[in-house]
Amino acid sequence: MAWEGEALVSTEQLLNTMAEGVIVLDTDGLIRLWNQAMTEITGYPREEALGKPHDWLRAPGCTASETVGAWLNGPGADGLVCLNGCECRILHRSGEGIPVLVNARALHTAAGKRVGALQTFIDFRPVVRLREQVDSLWQAVSLHDGYEGLIGRSASMKEVLRQIQLAASSEVTVLISGESGTGKELAATAIHRRSPRAEKPMVRVNCGALSETLLESELFGHVKGAFTGAHRDRIGRFEAADGGSLFLDEIGEISPAMQVKLLRLLQEGEFERVGESMTRHADVRVIAATNRDLWEEMQAGRFREDLFYRLRVFPLRMPALRERAEDLPLLVEHFMEQFAAKTGKSIHGMAPSGMQAIREYAWPGNIRELENAIEYAFVVCGGETIELKDLPLEVRDGAAGGAARSEPYRPPAQDWRSNVLARRTVESEPRLRALLEECNWNKSEAGRRLGLSHTAIWKWMKRHGIPLHPED
Repeated sequence: MAWEGEALVSTEQLLNTMAEGVIVLDTDGLIRLWNQAMTEITGYPREEALGKPHDWLRAPGCTASETVGAWLNGPGADGLVCLNGCECRILHRSGEGIPVLVNARALHTAAGKRVGALQTFIDFRPVVRLREQVDSLWQAVSLHDGYEGLIGRSASMKEVLRQIQLAASSEVTVLISGESGTGKELAATAIHRRSPRAEKPMVRVNCGALSETLLESELFGHVKGAFTGAHRDRIGRFEAADGGSLFLDEIGEISPAMQVKLLRLLQEGEFERVGESMTRHADVRVIAATNRDLWEEMQAGRFREDLFYRLRVFPLRMPALRERAEDLPLLVEHFMEQFAAKTGKSIHGMAPSGMQAIREYAWPGNIRELENAIEYAFVVCGGETIELKDLPLEVRDGAAGGAARSEPYRPPAQDWRSNVLARRTVESEPRLRALLEECNWNKSEAGRRLGLSHTAIWKWMKRHGIPLHPED
């Protein structure tokens, strides 16, 4: 291909009609074509750009120019290769880093001879501004409701809020522990929103909801062809959270192999995408949560000691609802206001008998169960006041002897702890499906009730042909 003459001029005129920035490189990696959109994005005129090397505009952390350089000079560069949708930054003439979406393709003659490469740049500043606006709006909505919905005036909740403020003022890794439904994710969100990383994303991953293979791909990303169904490169949650926070829920469910990889990332900030040997880096603050006793898991050899101490730099324990009974009226009022606005029903209060039952019930499902109970009451209540009869049966029955119980009330039907019963449950497709439905398809919770790991539950589901999610 000739880089001078009428063909070059004609091509450049065509490229100047495009909204995307376009550059064409020769085999030496020098810029030979530069369209008007590139000038608008970077501030550099065509005359100043021509003849410059391909990585001239590269900002720190952008891998697109490295990829293009490998095509032009590296082994196997004669193959047909391309780069699709790489989000990175290039330098504006003013020195500002400009967010762009880069696409690139190696150029060859009909005979297969490599003659250069073409790159397109989409100005991503409007998208970034929209992201910031959405994040700002989300923050405003969240801050309107206490600490992201963490409501309470009890001594234990005041201590939680104090600890959240301390954790938010630092960059250390946080391990949030507590029973299911105590608000661990709300606490993680509150920490992120009050931290110096609040302008950046908070990315959430439920470690207990994915198999080991899927979790690795979800966390670290993968390259095209890494496994069946990997039709394109995909960034993982660590990269997506770069500069922000990563919330790892149910951290106690990850396998020993994944524990090693997570430890490396916490120690060095390094990882590789699945199917790739190139080491990548991410600046991420990890906030982990678990409803397991990780100390016990560590003593039993199921959780790495070094990872435990890496995660537990700042421990935060969320109290069970039965430990903060004085917050119940406040929480009930909050949920009643929430569902009144949602349903349009004119329900303004709760009968003393109903509130007494709520006070006496042990709430094994904690705040989540209380919220569900109030929502149920709104469905069945036919008046302006919630009566005892409007509350779920387990709340009414559990309250009868709740005051005398030191342990949380659990209906007999939920007792899945017997080994015999566990074996019968997993070996029976209908029984296993019923358990999953009772647990809202949370494999970790189902495993906890049976004394099995979430991976074991997943394997039995696969054996029975039960989908991972009810809608599948």
